[in-house]
Amino acid sequence: MNACGIIGLGRMGAAAAAHLVEQGHRVVVSDLAQDQVAALAAKGATPTASIKELVRLLPQPRVVWLMLPAGEAVESVCFAAGQLFDCLAAGDIVIDGGNSFYRDAVRRAARFAEKDVSYLDCGSSGGLEGARSGLCLMLGGERSAFEESEWLFKALSSPAGDYAYIGPSGSGHFVKMVHNAIEYGMLQAIGEGFELLEEGPYDVNMAQVTALWNKGSVIRSWLMELLHDALVKDPGLAGIGGVVGGGSTGSWAIEEAWRAGVPFATIAASYAARLQTRQSEAFSGKVVAALRNEFGGHPIVPAKK
Repeated sequence: MNACGIIGLGRMGAAAAAHLVEQGHRVVVSDLAQDQVAALAAKGATPTASIKELVRLLPQPRVVWLMLPAGEAVESVCFAAGQLFDCLAAGDIVIDGGNSFYRDAVRRAARFAEKDVSYLDCGSSGGLEGARSGLCLMLGGERSAFEESEWLFKALSSPAGDYAYIGPSGSGHFVKMVHNAIEYGMLQAIGEGFELLEEGPYDVNMAQVTALWNKGSVIRSWLMELLHDALVKDPGLAGIGGVVGGGSTGSWAIEEAWRAGVPFATIAASYAARLQTRQSEAFSGKVVAALRNEFGGHPIVPAKK
């Protein structure tokens, strides 16, 4: 039986842990929220009260998957006193499955290498549905560590094997950063198109249009399917505020693009439009917010009264 630890039981982490348990793998879980730990224990995972306990319960060489918010949460779990860096041993593998900045992944990999612990950066896409049934995974780091923990990527991806070794440290998160930047542009284009349908001269049934466009049109897609689902539930998206949230991957990608001399005009404009939604509400913002809720469970700001 394969075994791994999962630290971080938010929406994605909890779904991934449950998916692994269902496949018969041993999953040792940890989270600051003990109710989340208890919920996974009820499904068959092994609960722990600390990272030190999680490490102790895993067989060597250990594989530990992090599904945490980028930044301080990952840094603390990795390097704060008594956390992973202090507890792991040579040959162990840490995998960051969140949306960390790729330059942070390079730095962390170098630090863990001081103890002969491997650190893989893993871009994870597919939203909640993917976490439950199969993620798309982009791996960076030492190839030997990738190969040793490949069973986990096979288990977390779809039966078709939607995972790939990209290259050295940082490359997995770099590719995921670009993926998310492309997502910004695609979501904004859909949002603006449906805003024109909303404001145009015809009383268009937008749920009907999304269903139609997914029957062979050039722009058929999973995003269009998700928008159809959102419009069936709320035809005018009246209950959804037009404020669009998001992490830092868009701004990171824009900065990296400009550093590399890539104009990134469409994606930069999409990022600016997302920021604009926090100042004034538009129907395009409702569409993007609805889509992000459908694929990632991202919270919706209620519509303004």
